[in-house]
This record gives sequence, C-alpha cells and structure tokens, in this order.
Amino acid sequence: MVESTRTLCPYCGVGCGLEVLPPAQPGKAIKRDAAGNPLWQVRGDRGHSSSQGQVCVKGATVAESLDRNRLKYPLMRDRLDQPLQPVTWDQALDRIVEKIQTAQVQRGSDSICLYGSGQFQTEDYYVAQKLMKGCLGTNNFDANSRLCMSSAVAGYIQSFGSDGPPCCYDDLELTDCAFIVGANAAECHPIAFNRLHKHHKRNRQVKMVVVDPRRTKTAEAADLHLAIQPGTDVTLFNGIAHLLLRWGEIASLFMDECTTGFGDYTDVISHYPPERVAQECGIPMTDLEQAARYWANADNVLSLWSMGVNQSVQGTAKVCSIINVHLISGQVGRPGAGPFSLTGQPNAMGGREAGGLCHLLPGYRSIQNPEHRATLEQAWGLPPGRIAPEPGRDTWAMITGLETGEVQVLWIAATNPAVSMPDLKRTQAALRQSPFTIYQDAYYPTETTAYAHVVLPAAQWGEKTGVMTNSERMVTLCTAFRPVLGEAKADWEIFAMVGRRLGFGDQFQFQTAAEVYGEFAALTRDRLCDVTGLSHDRLQAGPVQWPCPDSEPVGEPGDRPAQRLYTTLQFPTPDGRARFRPFHGQGLGEPVDQDYPFILTVGRLYGHWHTQTRTGHIAKIQKLHPRPLLEIHPKDAKALGIDNDTWVVVKSRRGVTRFQALVTKAISPGVVFIPMHWGALWADDAEANVLTHSMACPLSLEPELKACAVHLQPLANPIPRDRAAIASHHDTLLSV
Repeated sequence: MVESTRTLCPYCGVGCGLEVLPPAQPGKAIKRDAAGNPLWQVRGDRGHSSSQGQVCVKGATVAESLDRNRLKYPLMRDRLDQPLQPVTWDQALDRIVEKIQTAQVQRGSDSICLYGSGQFQTEDYYVAQKLMKGCLGTNNFDANSRLCMSSAVAGYIQSFGSDGPPCCYDDLELTDCAFIVGANAAECHPIAFNRLHKHHKRNRQVKMVVVDPRRTKTAEAADLHLAIQPGTDVTLFNGIAHLLLRWGEIASLFMDECTTGFGDYTDVISHYPPERVAQECGIPMTDLEQAARYWANADNVLSLWSMGVNQSVQGTAKVCSIINVHLISGQVGRPGAGPFSLTGQPNAMGGREAGGLCHLLPGYRSIQNPEHRATLEQAWGLPPGRIAPEPGRDTWAMITGLETGEVQVLWIAATNPAVSMPDLKRTQAALRQSPFTIYQDAYYPTETTAYAHVVLPAAQWGEKTGVMTNSERMVTLCTAFRPVLGEAKADWEIFAMVGRRLGFGDQFQFQTAAEVYGEFAALTRDRLCDVTGLSHDRLQAGPVQWPCPDSEPVGEPGDRPAQRLYTTLQFPTPDGRARFRPFHGQGLGEPVDQDYPFILTVGRLYGHWHTQTRTGHIAKIQKLHPRPLLEIHPKDAKALGIDNDTWVVVKSRRGVTRFQALVTKAISPGVVFIPMHWGALWADDAEANVLTHSMACPLSLEPELKACAVHLQPLANPIPRDRAAIASHHDTLLSV
C-alpha cells in the first residue's frame, strides 16, 4: 500500500486537510502533466476535523502547479534595465548582506523593509521577526495580511483586548442564525460554507442572512439577502442594535457584569432609527426589521465576515460594530455564537501569532509594550533596547518610503505586490525607484520579478515542512513530500542564512523547522495563543486547536473538545471586560460623483487564487475562468448601451482598465464588480488595482481595496491581446 502524506491546502484560510499520494502507485500508470512531469495525487483528508475530507477545485488541482514556471536558482542584476543572470547562493547572499550593511551605516536600520506573506509557514514568519525586529532593530516587517486581515485584528483588540477569533467550525453546525457580511463564502471559503449550508438545509429553524451588494452564490442560499450600498455596514449594524434596544432584546445582566461602554454605545445607536438606516443602506425597512428579528429570536447568533468588511477606510469600525451587536445581545463565548472572521490566507492566523505585522511581536505581543519587548530581547539574547518601541512601516508606508528615498532595501517574499497593492501604477513607479529590491518566490516570472535586483528561489508547498494555523485556530503540520526543485530553500532558511552572515550566528543556529517551531512555541507560554503543548512531533498525529498549553494532557488530537475563547466571559482587558466600541457610519473613502458615478467593488472568483501565480498554470481552472469580466446591472447597461461581451473602459482617478461586460441582476444598480486576479502576465489592461486608491482605515491601516469611484465607457473597436501575445510580453516585463 502506498503511503500518503498529510498536509494542508496552501490556498485560503479555511485550512482544509489534504492527503497527497506519490505519482507511482501499484497497478496504475503514472499520471503526467503536459510537460511530462509526474503528477502527485491530492484528495481530502477525512481525518482533518476542519474540512472532514472535503476539498474544492483549487485544493484538488494544487499539485498540478508544482513544476510549472518554477524558479530553481538565484538570479541577479545591477540595474532593472539589465537582464537577470544566474548566480550562486554565495554571490546572492554576499550582495544582500553588503546592501543591508551599507543601508544601516548610511541611513540606519529603518531604511530596511521586509514585506512577507500569509503564504509563509509559521517558522518562516518567526525567523523573519527575529531577524528584522530583533537583530536588525527595525520593526519594518509587514505582510500582505495587512491588505486582508488587519482590520479583523484591530477590531478584536479594540473589543476584546486581544486578537484571536473566538469561534470554531463546529459552531457552523450549532448556530441557529448566521450573519454573513462582506464575504462570498460559497466561493471564497467553500468548504467552511458547505458545513454551514448543509446545517442550514437540514434545519428549517436555522436562518441565514447575507449582507453583500452582489447576489453571490452565498446570497442565493440565504433566507434574507441585504444588498446594502457599499460602505454602509456600520450604519446597518447600528440600526440592528437600535431595534434590539427598542424591543428590549438585550442581555442586561451580561452587559452589566462583563462589558464597559454601553452608555456611549446607546448614545450612538440612538441616531440610527430604521427609517434612516433603510434609506442610507438602500434596503427596504421591512428587510432591516426582519434581519433584526432573526437576530433577536435566535438562541445562538454566529457572524462571519471577510474582505468586504476588512478592506475599508472603516474596516475596524465595521468589525467593532458587528461585535457590538454580539455584546448587546450576549452572543459571545458559547457554542454556535460569536463574531468569526474568515481569514483570507492559509497561515495569516499563524502570522498573527508569530508577530507578522509591523506593530506586533510573537505571542500576541505589542511593539509598544515595554515588558513585551524586554521578554523578546531576553529570549533572543539581545541587549536591552534593541527592539524599537514604535511600530514600523506598514505595507503602504514602504511604498511611500521608496518614493521619498527613506527605504533603501526592500525585501519581498512569497507575494506579488506588483499586482496586489492598491493604486497600482503609483506602486509600480515606486518599486521602479527602489535602490535595491530582493524578491523571494517559488515561481518565475511573476509581475514583481520585473522590479527585483536579486531573485531568490524559495521552496514551496510540499517541499518544506512547517506549521500553519487556519481561521478556527487549528494548527496543522504540513509535511514535505517531495524534494526541493533545483537550489530552492525554505523561506526561514534564507532569512537565517542572511542573519548568520550579518553576524548573528547565535540567534540562527536552527538546523530544522521543528527547532524553529519549538523556540516560537516557548514564547507563547501563558499568552492567549498558548501553543507550548504543541511540537512537530505531537502534530504528526493530527491537527490541534489552540490554546494548547503544555500543562494539558497530551491525548489524541481527535479527543480534544472544540476550543472556544471567552467561555468564562472573562476577556484579556485590564478589567476583564469586553468593550463596546461605538462608531458612526462614514461611508466610502471615495464616494461617487458626477464624473465617476459608479462604485467599483473588487473580489475573488471560486477557482483562482490571488494573482494566479499558482492557479494560472492549471488548465481546469483556466477553463473555469478564461477571462475577467465586468459585472453590471441591466439598468445601468441599458443606459450606457452595453450588452454582454461589450468591451468597457473602466476609469478611476488613478488609472484605466478594460473588461468585457457581463450584464446581470446579481449586482446592485450603481455598482460594478471586477475580479482581482489578472495581472499584466495574464491579460491586457485588466489589473483591478490600477483603479483602487490607497486610503486606509486609520486604526488597522488596511487599504480600502473593496471600493472606489469609476467611470464607464463602452469601447467601439477593441483590439484585445490574445494569450500568446501576452506570453511573449513576459520578457518585456522582466526588463522594465
């Protein structure tokens, strides 16, 4: 019998367990891809409690991308107008160390930045924090989680005193009222949604409310779809709370004993009567009242949200407004209830645990807390005061730092900012100005390759062993099942090699990822995210949800009950109480006007992942989503003379794109939608973030990637570039 390897899907934050079987199996012909590479076979892991053997099209086909367009050895050049040339690891590392040391001497450590990714394993995240925040003394580490989950982090901290989703996936099957807000979970978190959807269909008393300006697959399954105007989420939840208070459907005892700030909250929600809320949100007042009745009548309310909430200039306010309604109704800390953010990337949760944003330190610690800094300095063998007391540059501040010349070294790993950042033309211009950019990735080329002076080959999923944490805090060991390609190395190994060459040999003596995880786990002792009871050895038996302190009996992973947070109704705040954080609705950062009369919203499709670095090479997914389309309501399409497949120029204050139209009632009038996945390597003039702006939530610093104002113009005689022409465009991009 051929043994399979248990691992985790490397796509979304659902964190589905996978089993991978080798290409050669008894009695069966070896399956190969179009290039002749043997294909590993992937199936769902029935023993993984999060996904229970289910798998979506992305997970089922992920092995098909293992050998496509891979980077196998380091590349380097002096200037961006030169071609990249193969070099040895020693040559590449010598250049990196020289540039870092020069920057330190001439501009200080704060001229060095590292931009990471929720694709990292926890070991990668942790070693990067130790190198940047500890050894180099700069907090300029941020990750692309800033673009998707930082509002959820900030909202949890504001309301509960700490990051950490309090719920678990078992709650999907225990709730009797699910509010899904700004999340097309059926397509973007499909396996988690499948569990909720089955529960909903089996139990007629269970209600599902979906809040989204699009009638998505998720909305089609709902009992009630609130197609609110983009940017009115805070108004909606203030309005629901207003009705709950008016009807007396509040948890007075819970609020008296377990919360603070209710008085200020009532002052705010008094301004949100149903008449005002219905008008501003653009929904019938009867639907608003029905949503509030569903919430009031439920024993257990579970809210789930994702990018439609987080990616906003009011991202933190939206998160807090959702949590406020949980607090006023006492819907916290019990099975089937609570505020549950659906994480965007496979290890964005692990990154938060390891301190992977510019204001965090490992173990859910804060840069600004002197005791937290001292703990890490002592653990890392560094002198007192080495860790800087102020947050470093967030993702967008790295871009503006390139513009001003304050950033001299930019290190990018496992992400593709030349497609995914907001205000993309400005971002690309800033990247072009970078004095020295290191780009570390498993694939080549990506759009970001064009802006790199040194390109480092990283081992990817299946080629390195490490840990990831999914949206429900389930920690899974991802075991390597094949050797690395060429000279690729795990991300943590690359960071450690640079650290040793910079003179920090004592700090980077790790020989294995298990040693890295052991050091990280020790730093979580007595923290909310305590994983001192976990190790690579223990996780070999199966995934385990945190908190999991080493004081707990080991047992079997499947024997542990679901780990919910705040079941004692004690919260990690100074007084042990949760906090009402009231906000007024402020609308969009860039509202429509006469020149730009449509609201553009941007999002993901079922089959693709981020910027197509993996999924773009998989034939089944390309067939599923052959081209990006602009969704537009029939009323708007008729007024503009647009039919299905009409080419439409989409213009914002920052750039111009073009898409073929899909006329559909699934989008609200006045709103249009485009997918985010197509960069310059995959389509011509279809980069969604050419249109978006960089305005961000002042608390989470997360940009409002979900909405901007645009103008539409049908195109009379388009000349679309075909895929062959786009492919030949690669070399031009790489020499930009």
